Amino acid sequence: MLLALLAGSPAHADAGVDAELASAGNVNEGTLHFLTTPPTRPPHHHQNRIRIEATSLETGWVQLTQCHDHLDAVPRAQITFREGHVRSLRVREATHIESARIEGASVQLTGVAPGARLCLDAETRALRDRGDGFYVLQNGPYLRRFLDGYYPIRVSLRVDYPAGLLSVVDVSPPTQPGLTVDEHPGSVQLEALFEGALTTLIQFRRE
Repeated sequence: MLLALLAGSPAHADAGVDAELASAGNVNEGTLHFLTTPPTRPPHHHQNRIRIEATSLETGWVQLTQCHDHLDAVPRAQITFREGHVRSLRVREATHIESARIEGASVQLTGVAPGARLCLDAETRALRDRGDGFYVLQNGPYLRRFLDGYYPIRVSLRVDYPAGLLSVVDVSPPTQPGLTVDEHPGSVQLEALFEGALTTLIQFRRE
């Protein structure tokens, strides 16, 4: 799955958000940089919950529930997925958003107001069979982009999988300042605060 948030010029953004997006000193040009100190204002919070089912091992398709909080107040924005790797995409919740329209592999937003929240449901083809009983779940890149700069974003990812069929071999990136990974049989949870673009990889072995 490929996901990005692309924000247009601020419209009715309050002064704090407008200043953050306009300040050249805040611009990150795409290099991944984890943050250990939260920004003054809560950043865009991107939440993904993925469910791997037994059939996913054969098809590669997984269930996705995705929510966005603290969206930037902008006249237009879009959330995009990789063509051919998403299906059954639908908007489950849209508050303080004038319009949220599915267009191909994207969600087109207009009139995003302060305090906006968006939730989506979909199936994504994110699980790859690497052979010899190994599978890789790749997600991202996650990013918050405005014009040519990247700004702080918080990502919460939870992956539920059939513990009787799979076990986790590796999670990348690993735990480090600004990124935590919590593993339990049947689930992996990741919390990250960063600037730039983040791609996650979870490798499984079939039991």
